[in-house]
Formats: sequence, C-alpha cells, structure tokens
Amino acid sequence: MNIETKFAGMEVGYDVPALPGMKVDEIQTPCLILDLDALERNIRKMGDYAKAHNMGHRAHGKMHKSVDVLRLQQELGGAVGVCCQKVSEAEVFVRGGIKDVLVSNQVRDPAKIDRLALLPQHGARIIVCVDDLANVEELSKAAQKYGTTLECFVEIDCGAGRCGVTTTSAVVELANAIHAAPGLKFTGIQAYQGAMQHIDKYEDRKAKLDAAIAQVKDAVDALKAEGLEPELVSGGGTGSYYFESNSGVYNELQCGSYAFMDADYGRIQDKDGKRIDHGEWENALFILTSVMSHAKADKAICDAGLKAQSVDSGLPFVYGRNDVKYIKCSDEHGVIEDLNGVLKINEKLRLVPGHCDPTCNVHDWYVGVRNGKVETLWPISARGKAY
Repeated sequence: MNIETKFAGMEVGYDVPALPGMKVDEIQTPCLILDLDALERNIRKMGDYAKAHNMGHRAHGKMHKSVDVLRLQQELGGAVGVCCQKVSEAEVFVRGGIKDVLVSNQVRDPAKIDRLALLPQHGARIIVCVDDLANVEELSKAAQKYGTTLECFVEIDCGAGRCGVTTTSAVVELANAIHAAPGLKFTGIQAYQGAMQHIDKYEDRKAKLDAAIAQVKDAVDALKAEGLEPELVSGGGTGSYYFESNSGVYNELQCGSYAFMDADYGRIQDKDGKRIDHGEWENALFILTSVMSHAKADKAICDAGLKAQSVDSGLPFVYGRNDVKYIKCSDEHGVIEDLNGVLKINEKLRLVPGHCDPTCNVHDWYVGVRNGKVETLWPISARGKAY
C-alpha cells in the first residue's frame, strides 16, 4: 500500500497530527515523535548485543504498544518475538502478524483464558506465566476445548514483590503440573526483577541481580534434576540486561525502554557512573509541544500537560536546551521556566517524558521524523488494550 492510499481521506489535526512529507514545524501538537535514526541505532545496538552474548531478545511490547515498532525490532534487531502484559495486547500483536508472543503475566479470568487459548489458531506460539496450581487446570481445560497448545513459564518472584512463587520447591511443583497437563507445555521460567531497574547506581542494581540470579540458578538446577530442563529462562530489562546476559543462567532478554528511552531511565548510571542516555542509549521518543502563551515574562506555557504524558516517574525535560525548564503541569498546560524570555509563541520544543510506557498509551500515533521531515506515521496499535 502506497502512502497516498494508506492516509487517503485523513485530515491533519483531526485524524492525524501530520502526514508524510510535512516539515517538522508543521506537525500538530502535542504529539509523539520518533527520531527514526536514533531509534534504528538503538534497535541495532541491542540486537548486536544479544547476538554477541547468545541471548534471545523478546522485545517488551507494553512499552510502545505498536506492531510497526515491533516489526522494526525484529527486522533490524533480530527480536525473537514480543512480551505483552494483557491478553488484549497479545491479540493485537498476533493479529498484526507477530508469531511468538509471551504474556508475561498471569491470566485468571475465564473469558480472558478463553481468548488466550484461541490465539494459537492464528498460527502463533503463545506462552503465559503461571504462579498457582489452580491456574494450570484452568489453562489446560481451555486449551483442550480449542485443540490448541499453551506454553507456560513458571514465574519466580526474584525481588519485585509482585507475582511469582518464592521457593524452588514451588517452581518444581508447578513445572511438574504443567508438564502433566493436557494442552500445556512447560517451556521455562519467567524471572524479571522489575523493582531494581531504575535504581541509579550500577553496583546497587548488581547486588539485587546477584541475589535474583542465585535464586533462579537454584530453581534451574532443581528442574534439571527432575528431567525438566527449561528451554527458556527469560528476564532482563534496560537497567539490568548486562547482568542476566552474563549470568550463565538466563538465555532470553525482555528489554523494552532501551528503544525509546525516557527521563527516568536516563538517570540511571552505567558501570563507569555515566548516565545511560549519555552514550549507552539515545533518546528517540519525544513529546512535541508548542508554546501557546507567554503572558508572564518568566514563564512560557506549552500545550503538553497531563493529558499528553505520564508524570508518575517525574516531569519531562526539554531536550537539547539548558536555558529553559519544564517545571509543572495541569491537564492541558505545561509551565516552562523561561527566565530570559527566549521562547516565542508557536515555538516547538521536544520533551523527553518521565516514563515512556504510560505516555505512549495516551496517544494514537507515532510520527516518525528524519532530516527535518515526516517520513512515516505508525498507529499505536494496542493503545488502551488493558484487559
């Protein structure tokens, strides 16, 4: 499908924030833009790293919620598939042609289990996390009902304090139950240490992962003794992937935010004490915003407020500027400190959001830009798919 056909009848400002070929200054704001050069470099870099360390990389789709971005991660970075958090997210990626999907969460509602069990009929490999024996029977019944196979990870709580079992004996018990259940296959272990991903200091993150790796190794050794060696031991995020990939235990990474980066992740430090957005990864995602008022001499007001972003992990920062500062926001307004009065009405700024995942989920489109022009638009395919 050519560009003219793809966007035929779409009105800029109502249907879409821009169209291919437009200049960046013509994009309607506030909206999300992607620096395509930076995005592609990030994706290739992670892909090269995973390959060099004999790791699979299952890109986390909950971050961008976009079939198009995931395809790019497969094409340029060799991603083996996608992680989703919800059945509805998984349905979007499967219907978009992604054939290897992990729901890195528990699925317990009968209607959701039913939908999950149907997905292999689309030709996709479906893996789901389990941390309760009762769930094994639930999943097995649904898989048998539709004549499909659901693969299962036993989830270990290795420090996040959320889902997952905490003892090796529980891991073995669940793995045996899955192995024996019709319609199910025991595929491996989910061991993602989410609680430490944003700890600033490298050594503090390493200490948390050392404990997690020891816990996971004990479980893997016990499973091998039972004749249930896991095919996949999956985990690792943007703040920890180098620990899992050098552990000798994990063989699959689940990094997501590395592709876009955000202000919160950018603050964490590498082993040399340098921020990871100052060399390890590039900022590729921005909220493009416009100055709409400068009635106060020392403050400019932009059109990106709470409805354009999530501030759960802090406020955004103005990219590439040290003369102005985003200092607070309300529903529809962002306040930018401008002590020297340098900003002009309609001037456009790029904001790096505090937290990329929930920020992406409040927009409909990514506007991909290169060399000062709009190159492509990608729908945020799984936006709002939270059930």
